Order: sequence, then C-alpha cells, then structure tokens
Amino acid sequence: MVLTVAPTSAAVTELLAHWRVGAVVAPLNSRLSKHERKAAEEALVGAHPPPGTQALLWTSGTSGRPRGVALSWANLEHSVRAAAARLELAADDVWLAALSPAHVGGLVLVVRSVLLGSALLIPDALDTAAISDCLDGVGLPPGAPAPTHVSLVPTQLAKLLDHRGSRPAPSSLRCVLVGGAHAPASLVARAHDAGWPVALTYGSTEMTSQIATAPPALTLAKPGTVGPPLDGVEVRVEDDGSLLVRGPTGALGYVGEDEDMEPLASPDGWYRTGDLGRIDDEGHLWITGRRIDRIVSGGVTLDAVEVEEALRAHPTVIDACVVGLADDTWGQRVAAWVEPVEGEFEQGEIERFVAERLSSAKRPRAWHVAHGLPRNVNGKVDRQRVLEIIQGRRG
Repeated sequence: MVLTVAPTSAAVTELLAHWRVGAVVAPLNSRLSKHERKAAEEALVGAHPPPGTQALLWTSGTSGRPRGVALSWANLEHSVRAAAARLELAADDVWLAALSPAHVGGLVLVVRSVLLGSALLIPDALDTAAISDCLDGVGLPPGAPAPTHVSLVPTQLAKLLDHRGSRPAPSSLRCVLVGGAHAPASLVARAHDAGWPVALTYGSTEMTSQIATAPPALTLAKPGTVGPPLDGVEVRVEDDGSLLVRGPTGALGYVGEDEDMEPLASPDGWYRTGDLGRIDDEGHLWITGRRIDRIVSGGVTLDAVEVEEALRAHPTVIDACVVGLADDTWGQRVAAWVEPVEGEFEQGEIERFVAERLSSAKRPRAWHVAHGLPRNVNGKVDRQRVLEIIQGRRG
C-alpha cells in the first residue's frame, strides 16, 4: 500500500488504520515531484518485501535507483525502546510532530506515541511560525499541555531561532532532538545560548532512525559528539574512518525494481553507512565526514547519482558530476559541474528541466559549466577534485 503523507492528523490516522488491518505501508512524502512519485510507485507497487515487513520507506539510495527500506515492527519497537532509555522518555511526554511520517524520524514519532502512551501533537502546518506557536502552546485546545519534546532537522532549528529572535525557549520544552543532517557547531552553540535543550542524534533509515544520541546535558558538556550508540547497536570504525553499524534496528533489506541491487548489510549484519567518524575513550561517537557522493541538504538525504542522471537526460548535457557544498543553513547544498553541448546549452532551460524531475532539495544551487571533468587514472570522475574546484571558484 503506497500512501502520500504529510504530518497531519488524518495522515497519521490513515497510517494506523492500514496497520490495523495488516497492510504494509509505504509512505511517500507529499513534497515529491511528480517524476519522483512515479518512480517510487513503479518501484514499490508490486514489490515483494521480506516477511515481517511493517513499513517501506522510500529512498533513492546510493545507486540512484529507486528502492524502499523494509522495516519490521521489531525494528521500530527496538528503536523506540532504546531511544526512550537514552532520553528518559515517559508517557507524560508531548511530542510535536514536525517531521513527515515518510521520514524515518517522523514514522518513529508515531510508533513512539503508540508504545509509550505519550501524546503526539500535530500542527496545522509545518511552517516556522506554526511550529513556534505550537511550542509556546498557542492555539492548543483548552487544558492541552504544551509540547515537551520536538524532533527537528538543523534547517528547521535555524529558521526557528531566526523567527523567535530574542524570545527565550518555551519553558515546557525538555528536549529538542536534532538529526537528519550535520548540525553546525555554530547553530548548536546559538541554540544553547538561547536556552534550547538540544540533543544531537546520528542515524539512518537503514537503522530505523537513531544510531547514537547525545542527550541535552552531554551535548552541552561535550559539544560536537553525537553520544554513545543506543543499547544493542554496535558501531565499528575501519582504518580509514568508515563507519559500520549493526544491531536489532537494522532493516530487513532493500526492496525495489533492480534485481541486482546490492544487499543492505553484509552476511554478518554490518551496514556500511558511507559516513566517517571516530569513537573517543569514553565511547562517544563523533561524525567527522560524509561520503562525497551522498549529500544531506535540509535533512533530506540524496544521492549525487540521481541528480546526475536527471541532468544527463537533457540533450544539451554531455556529462555531469554533482557534489555537496558546505552550507551553514542547509548543512549542504547541491552543486553541479556540467559539460555542455557547445552552442546549445542554456542554464535556465536546464534548471526548469530539472525542477520538473527533482524535488527542491535535490536541485543544484551552484553551477560550474565547463568541459574537462577531472578523472582519475581509471577514467572515473574524481569527485574530490570537482568539489575542490567548485569550492575554489566560490571561495
């Protein structure tokens, strides 16, 4: 069952109703472009998820090909229980649902309210003003408690701080769980200075949301760490800093249209995250980098290959390489090196072409139009060199 969902009470009710009758749900973000939605439906409708699948969460993956991540109820329940232990959650919590249920962070909010018996407050809109009002208890039904917890991506937090100006953090708020993308140190420090109880988390859809989480006290005492792994989750750091994880939150597998799709995990259960990090002497995890072909912009994880394929589909583009530029507001923004057909390439036309095929977060915001894409000795595009050149032009 494929659903188009936004964080509304009707969407949450529909999702729970499908679970009640035993259906596997595949929520799709309502912000997907028509092209992306069609690709998702083609990949997921008629797919054969592994036995025990409770939900399929859509992802374009590292190959750029559409697929779903199959999550079981056991995955979801362990994720909720482990996060509850780390953040000392209880039935009297009131969570503000500021993430779509099509996002793993939004989906576990729903499951968390079911398993812990906590309240889930769903705003009428997801704009910054509406979130701010809800946090202050404005417009809530008489007698309804104000939110105690909220999950945000860094972009939402930055916009919220801008919107509120000198207003202090709501007195009812006990935890602001920030994840989904790299949170700049300056943003976290700004939030702390304004009295916001920030908890930093690192996770992925393939591990059913949180992998490691630093509660507010640890985030304040040890800026930059995402804390120790959750109970039951193992993290391994390879010699080059690559992070591998495994545990009971590890998804059942990928589901999609490609029969040759690579497995989600190794035979012994290790999932290669594509990120770089280290673990200090106290067992706390630090994320030191991300694989260059994975881009996280405004909490949306996307793959460079998908954007490149959209660019190459235009007849005036010979080749393309997409990288992520560091951005204080969005975490990263998409940049594209495009090799054009001489005399026919028109950037405005390419931008319109891509806008019809990709959602906003995936569209290039910086362009470098030139021949001679840097390549290594094996003839493959050198993404690191592309990044350095584009950064140098804008430095």
